[in-house]
Amino acid sequence: MTQKTTTTTTTTRKSSGWGLNKISFYTIGAAAILYLISAIFTLVKVDSLATVAKFMQGIATVIMVCIVAILAWKYVRSKTTVWKVLYFVFLGLVILGIIIPIVAA
Repeated sequence: MTQKTTTTTTTTRKSSGWGLNKISFYTIGAAAILYLISAIFTLVKVDSLATVAKFMQGIATVIMVCIVAILAWKYVRSKTTVWKVLYFVFLGLVILGIIIPIVAA
């Protein structure tokens, strides 16, 4: 009786490109720096720097919402139409929530 042997090989591929995880990490780092600088500007209590601080907080918020929107779309794109409609409704509300305070200030 002969024994049959099988050999399997596995290939591990290391991605050195700009994946979403890497972009997310650098984005949260950039947002953290923007929030830190805007907090320092707010503590200094100079009117012109306070305006810059609000603007920087808005930019940091927009950056993070973009990453969340991309991840949410990756989740929703394979779902039914109802999920996609909800995605765009929620995204529109978030965008309005970001734009209105910036414009009103």
